[in-house]
Amino acid sequence: MTFDDIYSAVEAQAGNVTAFGAKLKFELGDNVILIDGTGDKNVVSKDNGEAACTISTDEDTFIKLKNGDLNPMMAVMTGKVKIKGDMGLAMKLQSLIQ
Repeated sequence: MTFDDIYSAVEAQAGNVTAFGAKLKFELGDNVILIDGTGDKNVVSKDNGEAACTISTDEDTFIKLKNGDLNPMMAVMTGKVKIKGDMGLAMKLQSLIQ
């Protein structure tokens, strides 16, 4: 799975969930996925803008999380995933990576 595959999957799933009322960002190495949920729907882009919550990890870890091969809490506790900002928003991210 490439970054473009990940981006497409997140974009498709973001359209299926209610807008978060905030901006969320995934940093996957040098690549960024910004989800702007401040409007009526979630808008996904590759812009590296400001976000209320930023999730940093690598593409392999993201894929393992998406596939259910890695527990999100364990990923955070072992340092494979770093969260900056609003932890409440971070909890909503599960709906975007399923």
